[in-house]
Amino acid sequence: MVAVRRRRRRARNAGPTWPWVSLEVAALAAALMIAGLLALGLLADRFRGGGLWTNLVPFTAAALLLGAAATLFARGWLAVRPQLARRSPVVPAVLAATLALGLLALAASPRSGGGIAALRLITDAPAEAQRNAIEHQVYAAYRRGNLSALARMFERARLYEPAVEAAATTFRVSPEVLMGIAATESSFYPRDSQDGGRGLFQITAPPAGAVAAVRNRLDGEKPDPLNQRHNALLGAATLRIYVEQMRGDPFLALLAYNIGPRNGGLVSIMRQYGATDFVTIQPYLKDLPRDYPIRVLSAALAYRLWKRDGTLLPYQDGDNARRVQAIGVPGMRGDLAG
Repeated sequence: MVAVRRRRRRARNAGPTWPWVSLEVAALAAALMIAGLLALGLLADRFRGGGLWTNLVPFTAAALLLGAAATLFARGWLAVRPQLARRSPVVPAVLAATLALGLLALAASPRSGGGIAALRLITDAPAEAQRNAIEHQVYAAYRRGNLSALARMFERARLYEPAVEAAATTFRVSPEVLMGIAATESSFYPRDSQDGGRGLFQITAPPAGAVAAVRNRLDGEKPDPLNQRHNALLGAATLRIYVEQMRGDPFLALLAYNIGPRNGGLVSIMRQYGATDFVTIQPYLKDLPRDYPIRVLSAALAYRLWKRDGTLLPYQDGDNARRVQAIGVPGMRGDLAG
């Protein structure tokens, strides 16, 4: 009887195991990469600085130890794997997948944000420094804002949310940043302005490409700036053009959005002075609306907080600064364009 059970067990285990082995290998590789990312981030945060003996040498030594630890883990897994596989070929794959998912959840949590940011400073120092500078300007603008007035504005914005979110989806831009533009341009009071701005996004002179894109979405119908759905589509199409033009840089894309296409727009200005990014354009922003991107992103941040929690956290109270920074500024981490 015992022999019969063993034969049946072997028969069950004799089925195709390669899908489970493939899942196991992929999950283990993902787990090791995520664990390495988290560990290197913690080390980068712990040994931040330029001192040879106090920062660089300890960081390098710890990174070497991480490699040794990964090797020991792999050997340990291979040692215990036969025992796990004897129970069922599914067990090693399930355990590996569980480990990978757990590490992924940890990497996505706000607690790991400081380490990941520190690691970015190593791998992409100039761009990360630029993002940090902009983000802290946004946090400062949010701190100075009238939170009660912002909350009232977002209550008023509920009427226009569906149109803005649909436009953002259509042209693959951040709906939060698009809401931030509407908040900055009209405070969600659609109107005609003396400078020619119209509607929710105060459209004056959208690029010809944006008008054509919206007309195509409207089956050839000419966009009407007084129709708030059309207005939102024009705003989103215009933002998309400038996001692509500025290669995803949120500060430059919003600056270009505000300047518009007249006289070649921001591209012409940057070409004239040889500027290539946020840092190199700074000396030439004296006569340009340099605060516009910060105001838009501050409104987008407030909208994100309001949408998430139904309230706006006073930045200076308790540990709210840390909490707001963990939530992050919309559009700053690759989420400006979908």
